[in-house]
Amino acid sequence: MPVGTALPEAVRARFRARVSGDPDGAPGWVRDIATVGEGPGWFEPDGVVWWVHGDLATLVGGVAALLGQAAHPRALAGVQRHSAYLDDPWARLAGTARWLVVTTFGSAELAEREAARVRGRHTVVRGVDAAGRPYSAGDPDLLRWVHLAFTDAFLAAQRSVGRPAPACFGRRWPDTYVAEWARSARALGATDLPETAAGLAEALAAYRPVLEPVPPEVRAFLTAPPGLGAAEQVFYGGLAGAAGLLVSPVMAGCAGVPGRGRDVLRLPVTRAQLRGLQLVLGPRSPSEEAARWRLGRGPAPAWVRGG
Repeated sequence: MPVGTALPEAVRARFRARVSGDPDGAPGWVRDIATVGEGPGWFEPDGVVWWVHGDLATLVGGVAALLGQAAHPRALAGVQRHSAYLDDPWARLAGTARWLVVTTFGSAELAEREAARVRGRHTVVRGVDAAGRPYSAGDPDLLRWVHLAFTDAFLAAQRSVGRPAPACFGRRWPDTYVAEWARSARALGATDLPETAAGLAEALAAYRPVLEPVPPEVRAFLTAPPGLGAAEQVFYGGLAGAAGLLVSPVMAGCAGVPGRGRDVLRLPVTRAQLRGLQLVLGPRSPSEEAARWRLGRGPAPAWVRGG
């Protein structure tokens, strides 16, 4: 391998191993996107959901979503008591990435299969939190909360540090994203989901009375997870700092971050970080490449060409 390409290749492999568990970015569930089922999935190819979830702004949106979601004490209890995220945070990240990319880019058959898998895992996540309040991962209201916080964070990240929206999406593309992505949450059992950006903000605000401060150890974990190398710590720190500026005002105080609309002059730096990473990784993720190949819209992914 030429010396000039060795460093980018190493960065690509390390990044993809972090977010997917595979240095090629193609664990079994990514390969399934290419091979299971035919035709489009739940979302239109090259539509708004594909565009948002194919952008590296999801890295910032993901951290913002976790900070916000943790403000709901019953939702947090489910994660703390039924997840090994402290012992293996990157496996937890890969699990979250799996749901996102399979339902976004997979065929309808694969998306339904993935939804069934997640519903099955939710059946054992139940109990009571420290205050004696019952929780269940299958509770439609908790599923709704997780979805709302996720959607709000990803939308804010795309608007603030993501690529500009294609003109064909129109000015109301945020409403389209909110309405279309709701399908994924309904498949898990969430109900009463908003279909506009304004409705999303209103629905989030209604949860304000039940939110509580995120424990300091959880905030510390989300903003500086263990196991990162020196360069990764610097890069992740920039992303986490930007994420704290994108959390909805509804939960920013509980999450201990400035929240949306504060210190926006820092966001262009994060946007530049993401553009630099995009140059290293290439224009599309392995998941999107797999979907395009399945649909006859692109070449075979590298892992197919390599045998």
